[in-house]
Amino acid sequence: MSNQFRASRRNFVAASALMTIASFALPELALAYDENSTSALNVDANGIALKGYDPVSYFSPSGPAAGKAEISAKHGGATYQFANLQNRDTFAANPAKYIPAYGGFCAMGVALEQKLDVNPQLWRVVDGKLYLNVHKEAQTRWLEDVKGNLAKSDKNWLRLKDKAPKTL
Repeated sequence: MSNQFRASRRNFVAASALMTIASFALPELALAYDENSTSALNVDANGIALKGYDPVSYFSPSGPAAGKAEISAKHGGATYQFANLQNRDTFAANPAKYIPAYGGFCAMGVALEQKLDVNPQLWRVVDGKLYLNVHKEAQTRWLEDVKGNLAKSDKNWLRLKDKAPKTL
């Protein structure tokens, strides 16, 4: 077994262990993703997008903020929650500006022909569009070639969006 293979395997095992620990520490993150869903939207069982994070907050200097269930708006089959009424009204005026790319699935995953869940704290706004990633390693890889990965993701998304993650 080569040293490179061992290092890759160790990194994968470490990342998997961290994701397992995170699923116990943050159960709401673990429940949102449905491997059998053919929806183009990454929503939880209640139709909540972004795991309840405020989509407008990603475009503010302070970054993502948790939304409140009592301040919400529906758009395109998903319910978005907001930290305040101003953000909800901003969203309502132009939802296309604030909804995440690829239905809220991992941007790097889509580049790799997968529909993967996301960690709402791993994000970037690129050219005015919100992109999310599943874990830090995926985000690091995505950021290595944003332009190239976006080209792959844009091409793949048309074919992937209506497929169940477990079939990919």
